[in-house]
Amino acid sequence: MTAYKIPKTHQKKSNCDVHGLSITYCVIDSPVGKLLLAGKNQCLELLSFQNGKHPTKLEASWINDERPFKETIRQLKAYFSGTLKKFTLKTAPQGTPFQRQVWLALRAIPYGKTVSYGDIAKAIGKPKASRAVGAANGKNPISIIVPCHRVIGSTGKLVGYGGGLPIKETLLTLEGKYKAKKS
Repeated sequence: MTAYKIPKTHQKKSNCDVHGLSITYCVIDSPVGKLLLAGKNQCLELLSFQNGKHPTKLEASWINDERPFKETIRQLKAYFSGTLKKFTLKTAPQGTPFQRQVWLALRAIPYGKTVSYGDIAKAIGKPKASRAVGAANGKNPISIIVPCHRVIGSTGKLVGYGGGLPIKETLLTLEGKYKAKKS
């Protein structure tokens, strides 16, 4: 695993204003099972695996509407077909400042590459925080788009993934298959 730096383009804050708006959601089929997309004002706040151990419970106040997620769905389809290597969606993940810092670093991991929790800790300037990085990684609310599946153990083994290790392995295999192709 090689060290990497977080590009300046990944250091900016979300450009989404989601305060006080209703949450919309939809559930879509994907090669890794059903995915729940949820957010406000066309800003994605949640992408979760509904077939895993911890599916997200839908709230009664949420509005089922696929329209705000048209671009998210288009980009996910392109990702799964190997034609999209980098997502360009408006996102608004909710978390602590440290978690958001880790999630920004995750977005800088190149398609088809893997890094360790220690690599992320170093990239954010906290080299002794690998365990905290692991905890933040596990709280990532926008799986796939914020590619926490690209983080592996320091020994190179696949470890922990909210969607389950088979999904993590599927995503890494997919990226390995398509990484040489231009998008």
